[in-house]
Amino acid sequence: METILQAIGNVGFPIVVTAYLLVRIENKLEGLTASITSLAHAIDKTQ
Repeated sequence: METILQAIGNVGFPIVVTAYLLVRIENKLEGLTASITSLAHAIDKTQ
């Protein structure tokens, strides 16, 4: 029983950390995508 709990602890922690980081990075990637799109439109207007 102790071995099973230890295995869950060893696997569960990295999963939680990965999910947290993916959520944070997703928001930043959406902002970056919006900025790149805005920059592309600004470049198109100047040409």
